[in-house]
Amino acid sequence: MPHAFDPHPDHPAVAYLTRLHADLGGRIQVNKAEAVKLAADMHHVEAVLKMFDPDYNVRAIAARRRQKTNPWFKRGTLFREALGVLRTAPAPMTVTELTRAVLAAHGLTDTATKQQRRGIESGIRAALEHHAGKTVQRVGEGIPRRWRLMV
Repeated sequence: MPHAFDPHPDHPAVAYLTRLHADLGGRIQVNKAEAVKLAADMHHVEAVLKMFDPDYNVRAIAARRRQKTNPWFKRGTLFREALGVLRTAPAPMTVTELTRAVLAAHGLTDTATKQQRRGIESGIRAALEHHAGKTVQRVGEGIPRRWRLMV
């Protein structure tokens, strides 16, 4: 099969790609230096926050920034898992009960941390609220809310 161009070391694209590679390497170095400067700036902001409110918890800010997705369920599968549990449920269930049942169905009751359970619970709650009146419906008026499949 013929090549679209003749690859050889003297080709002008080789020189261009070499310059591009060097440029990208330089940009990585600049970004690393910028990251160090930004980290120092964050520490200064934290110090000023502490001056205004010594009891302020700056770890809550970092927790939002470092939030990771759950390792067991891909996007969109939580709602399908919750629907599967609701199909077999004899009575309407709360979001907490749904979360426990979904985790138990996958054998993850002991391995999920409190934060991971909360994240899964939030995902199920948001999906139920989004699909309210379409696929699922809220039963009763109290709190905690109970959900069942639409009939």
